[in-house]
Amino acid sequence: MVTPENLWYTIKNEDEVYSPSLLIYPERVKSNIQRMIEMAGDVSRLRTHVKTHKMAEITRMQIDKGINKFKCATIAEAEMVAQCGGEDILLAIQPVGPNIERFFRLKEGFRNSKISCIADSEVIVDQISEMAVRHNTNASLWLDINNGMNRSGIIPGERAARLVRKITDMPGLVFEGLHVYDGHIHESDSVQRHKISNDAFLKVYDFIDDLISAGFVKFKVIAGGTPTFPVHILRNDVECSPGTVLLWDYGYSSSFSDMDFLHAAVLFNRIISKPVKDLICIDLGYKAVAAEMAQPRVRFLGFDNYSIVGQSEEHMVIKTDIAERFEVGDIIYSLPVHICPTVDRFDKVSVVYNNLVKEQWEVVARKRQINY
Repeated sequence: MVTPENLWYTIKNEDEVYSPSLLIYPERVKSNIQRMIEMAGDVSRLRTHVKTHKMAEITRMQIDKGINKFKCATIAEAEMVAQCGGEDILLAIQPVGPNIERFFRLKEGFRNSKISCIADSEVIVDQISEMAVRHNTNASLWLDINNGMNRSGIIPGERAARLVRKITDMPGLVFEGLHVYDGHIHESDSVQRHKISNDAFLKVYDFIDDLISAGFVKFKVIAGGTPTFPVHILRNDVECSPGTVLLWDYGYSSSFSDMDFLHAAVLFNRIISKPVKDLICIDLGYKAVAAEMAQPRVRFLGFDNYSIVGQSEEHMVIKTDIAERFEVGDIIYSLPVHICPTVDRFDKVSVVYNNLVKEQWEVVARKRQINY
């Protein structure tokens, strides 16, 4: 089956591109960055998450637009942002074990960047303080708040207030503020999502008032991810941390009609076999697309009547009553349902300008360790 060449995602030099590949469309990324800034109202409201793209080029695109605060899920991601000249970098995972030492070595390696981390444990706060004294430096900490997700963080209240006091009293530590991630809130209905997020945030507001009453007046709040981005931008003095909006995916575009971002990442595959009638097999296995959820894990572009009947490490088998229209070697384009771990499957992505793949970008922060 021949795909029309006038579609935004098709490329003219298909014969030059290996499959499986992940295609990135920079002009669409730029559009998403601009839309993100417009929603926030000001770049100062943004602390964008890099875990979706993990690429220096996309980080620099944001820096060029005035975004200077970033959020990272790994030390490697934080190092990548620091290499790009990111000014304010949050490691949004509590460092434990040898990663505490790595965190301080990273800080020393990039003194022009402010690199902070989250914490929710008295034991880890003690260890970070001890390491700060040993390195003769300060470490900026954000208290990680459990806002109902129950993945990490401390429930706002008396125990959390004691930990804030501990951070401010311990040598080598600076209390930056509260980190409130509500990744469990992802209802498709915008009104319901706003209500659930606002209800969950009431305890955070109460905790903020308690801290202010206790004399803590200079601290910041980072709230939410992508699904609750439209909610938290309505709050005063809250930094927002969208990430998926930069590349967008089918999972979010089909769920959140209140966010009009553009798909900027497409999977590029070929038919490698037609084993029996009505079946085609493409080179899109677990190792090329996020596989943590049930099928369908992609939304194929250019045809609708199909079902995914099997997938293994390097293969995906599709049942369709139009299989006779396809030939072995034909190109299949698709949108991943979950883009973040899909990007993580690729060492490099193919970059599309005006329907031509012209270069590749390294997904540098998919590494667990770059230098530090």
